[in-house]
Amino acid sequence: MNAHTERRWLTGPAGRLECETDPPVAPAIVPALAGGLAVVCHPHPLHGGTMGNKVVQTLARAFVQIGLTAARFNFRGVGESEGAWDAGRGEVDDARAVVAALRQPGQPLVLAGFSFGAYVASQLAAALEGPDRSAWAVLVGPAVTNFPVAAVTQGTLVIQGETDDVVPLQAVLDWARPQGQPVTVVPGAGHFFHGQLALLKRLVVDGGRAIGPVPFH
Repeated sequence: MNAHTERRWLTGPAGRLECETDPPVAPAIVPALAGGLAVVCHPHPLHGGTMGNKVVQTLARAFVQIGLTAARFNFRGVGESEGAWDAGRGEVDDARAVVAALRQPGQPLVLAGFSFGAYVASQLAAALEGPDRSAWAVLVGPAVTNFPVAAVTQGTLVIQGETDDVVPLQAVLDWARPQGQPVTVVPGAGHFFHGQLALLKRLVVDGGRAIGPVPFH
């Protein structure tokens, strides 16, 4: 992503996983996330999704600006990651393996994802309990029409494009409504936020600033 990006290999449940991490550019702007790790999950592996996706990289840049270490990785069978597509089940395990490999004990954790990656992030966030739970979650264009995106915790940031033709806005609202989950709608934005990535980054940074002094529950 930049000159400070570090490429590394992690051990996953289906073989090694290709991963890139970026250090924070400044001290954390949110005390609750100080020294934290953000893991960003990419879109559908069978539709060109990789850790190099522009939305994924935008999320990582936002987290670096907030003061987090940002990690992106390729799911099994993508890029140089080993293994094969597992219909979303094994991909959740891949994300869990990345968190286990990179997170230090007690380190604040942010889970984020775009489209299919938002499904993965939601499922992993729902499975983590007690001290292992994430401090924040960010879901962009969650693939609610094709995958069982999990219910989210209070404080989760959900961002959706108004004119998304892959995941319709109405479908995301229907998913969010029973939870009382707010959805931030970007007017005129499609699924990939073409021409609006700077706005997407700002929304995530501003969302991080709004978390407050302690992690939410």
